[in-house]
Amino acid sequence: MSTFCPSLPLPLPGLGVASRAPWPVWRDSTRKEVRFQPLPKRQAVKLYHHARRLERQTRVRNRQDGAIGRNGLLALHALLFDFMHYASGRLDPSIKAIARAANISESSVKRGLVKLRAAGVVTWLRRCAEDWIGGCFVLRQQTNAYGVLPASQWRGYAPPAAPPAPFAGTWGDCPPLPDPLTSACQEASVTAMAMALGSDSHDGLAAALGRLGRVVMGAKA
Repeated sequence: MSTFCPSLPLPLPGLGVASRAPWPVWRDSTRKEVRFQPLPKRQAVKLYHHARRLERQTRVRNRQDGAIGRNGLLALHALLFDFMHYASGRLDPSIKAIARAANISESSVKRGLVKLRAAGVVTWLRRCAEDWIGGCFVLRQQTNAYGVLPASQWRGYAPPAAPPAPFAGTWGDCPPLPDPLTSACQEASVTAMAMALGSDSHDGLAAALGRLGRVVMGAKA
C-alpha cells in the first residue's frame, strides 16, 4: 500500500521524474550512532600548540598562511576549547556556532575546516536522522561529528627535537653511581658500629640504637 506524501514533488505529465532530491541531506551522511573518543584537556592544549608549530613550519615567504591558516587556527581553537566535551570527546557544533565562537564568518570557518582536514588535523562525519512528518518518512540533516587526530598523523609536521643533555656538573645532570666496593665498606662499618653500640651495657640508649641498626641492616640483607 503506497502512502501519498505531499512534501515530495510529483512529476508533471510528459516531463519525467522530478530532479529534486526527496530529502535535502548530504549523500554521504550516516544514520548510525557516532562514537567519540575522550580527550583530556591537557592533551587538547598540547594539540593546539602542535597546530601552531605546524603553521609556523609550513609558512613560506611572501605567503600569509601556512598549511592551516589563521581561519584554521581560530576554528581549531573554538573546537578544542569552546565545544569539546573532554570526558566523552563529544564534538558536534554547527558551522554557525563555530563562527560565533571564533569571531569569524561562516565562510571563513568552512575554509579553515577544509585546510584542517587537508593537513590531517581534523576530520568529520556528516550525519542525518530519521523522522516522520505527516506519516511520511524523511531524513533531517544534523551537525557534523568532528574529531581531532593525533599530531603523528598530520601531514608535513615535524615534532620538536629532544632537548640536549645537561653539561656535567650542572643542575639536572645525573649524579655519579656509587662504587659497589665503597658501598660494601660503608655497610660493614655501619654493622660494626651497631654491634659496638649494642654491646654497651651501661648506656641504654646506645644499646637500643645498636639493636635498631642490626634490625635495619638485617632487613636490607
